[in-house]
Amino acid sequence: MKRLFNRLLPKSWRSTAVTIPVIRLQGPIMAGGGQFRPSLSLASTAGLIEKAFGFDAPAVAISINSPGGSAVQSRLIFKRIRDLAAEKNKKVLVFVEDVAASGGYMIAVAGDEIFADPSSIVGSIGVVSASFGFPELMKKIGVERRVHTAGQNKAVLDPFKPEKKEDIERLKALQLEVHETFIDLVKERRGSKLKDDPDLFTGLFWTAKRGLELGLVDALGDMRSVLKTRFGEKTQLKLITAPRGLFGRFGLFGSRVSAPDIAAAAASGVLDAAEERALWARFGL
Repeated sequence: MKRLFNRLLPKSWRSTAVTIPVIRLQGPIMAGGGQFRPSLSLASTAGLIEKAFGFDAPAVAISINSPGGSAVQSRLIFKRIRDLAAEKNKKVLVFVEDVAASGGYMIAVAGDEIFADPSSIVGSIGVVSASFGFPELMKKIGVERRVHTAGQNKAVLDPFKPEKKEDIERLKALQLEVHETFIDLVKERRGSKLKDDPDLFTGLFWTAKRGLELGLVDALGDMRSVLKTRFGEKTQLKLITAPRGLFGRFGLFGSRVSAPDIAAAAASGVLDAAEERALWARFGL
């Protein structure tokens, strides 16, 4: 409507300001999440991405601040961005805040160009799996673990039993496949920009200043400055946010969330918070 109204005005009256939609992707990447512990996933970001690409604008700006997480959700978000960029014929400009590492960097390469602050953390192109083992604790407290399965591999890597060499080898083989997919995606998107460095795909991470030398980012800069330089001083940034209505505040048809639901979500949130804290801590954040 705004564009149509602008066309009806005399040329001298028409606004020359460009409005660039901005999506902010913040936090760990994982399926699920909820009201008390939001996370990045295709389900939580698809609406924002679709809305941003619906704007009458030459480009979509994406701000990323994520230590990574689910490889699957990262790739699904990446693919949705690239599919819409091709469908709408729009450029995608990505801006890294504190960190775009692991799955966060996988999403970042959806950008036609990647910008970052000199002190931003980028990279960590690898795959990690972490857990705990409690076999000695079980013995100490006198608890017997009973697991019954149909299928000899249904209880592999049970945290209450000693690790088996063959189970570890199977997990590492799976990780290598996921890692290869990640590497292929980065090579496809960054191409000849990448430097031939032996550490590039080892899981190491760097400041964006070094990342620029390695070809992981295209330039150093902040969103506002880059967009105004690219599209003019009158350029306006429009942050795309999720709608908040009565259903979002009180639940479906206005019913409030029950006390047991709140308690369960809070208990789950403590574990999620610990996992999230561990993700950020890997990068000194």
